[in-house]
Amino acid sequence: MVVIPAVSPLPSTVAPAVVARPFLKWAGGKGRLIGQYEPYFPASCHTYYEPFVGGGAVFFHLAPRMQRAVLGDINPELVNVYRWVRDAPKALMAKLEFHKRHHSPDYYYAIRRQHHLPLPLDRAARLIYLNKTCYNGLYRENSQGQFNVPIGRYNNPGICDPDLLWAASAALQRAQIVELPFTDILHQPLTPEDCVYFDPPYHPISPTSHFTHYSRYGFGPADQERLAQVFRQLAERGVRVMLSNSDCEFIRRLYDGFPIYSIQASRMINTNVERRGKISELLITSYAVAR
Repeated sequence: MVVIPAVSPLPSTVAPAVVARPFLKWAGGKGRLIGQYEPYFPASCHTYYEPFVGGGAVFFHLAPRMQRAVLGDINPELVNVYRWVRDAPKALMAKLEFHKRHHSPDYYYAIRRQHHLPLPLDRAARLIYLNKTCYNGLYRENSQGQFNVPIGRYNNPGICDPDLLWAASAALQRAQIVELPFTDILHQPLTPEDCVYFDPPYHPISPTSHFTHYSRYGFGPADQERLAQVFRQLAERGVRVMLSNSDCEFIRRLYDGFPIYSIQASRMINTNVERRGKISELLITSYAVAR
């Protein structure tokens, strides 16, 4: 158990030129759904917790409304990237510019083979570079935790976007970034003034929708049940909790008794292009929403 200490936001030394938004592509990213989610967000939030941070679209959208944030993930490489964007964006951009100058198919696969770089900065730049140049922007690992996505077909991939990284860094100044399992949130000093957003790997609704297979960790039915228990315990403490997941009977049954809303999302990741399209997802809250 790790209890995250409260910290004061660090001052930003650079005025961002653009509005903060995700700097990574991520399976199940919520950037396209923010407009639909907006009516369900709390109007204010003292401390925002997001234990499955992923691409961070919801955090970046809500950042102006919160005093501080705790962003977490079980993936140490993702946590490492967020810390470098927050703490040393200039050094990170220098590495990304180097990758940009040398980008080619041979270079991509050479970098992809570097699974055990010793320096955290090099690992952060590698992840962003591969994320921006791999096929379909897909982050996928094998059982050994090795990134294994082939190169994408991009004429000019956006490997280094200084304005975007500076804006993300400024927003992240108010955030603690931690490598912790989602269950650890029960040990944090949350109050009814705080809010939590869970965006776990979605429960599969078909044999081709196993988002849990995109990393070494997996997230099966037992994990979904544990998450639902955590959701209920936080709700009983008066914490405002919101969760997204696939629209299926299993998830609806786990959150029976809470407000459940249907959201129309676009299925963007599928090997069969014809199967990409609109699909219903669920948004579940521990609080009533005035609509």
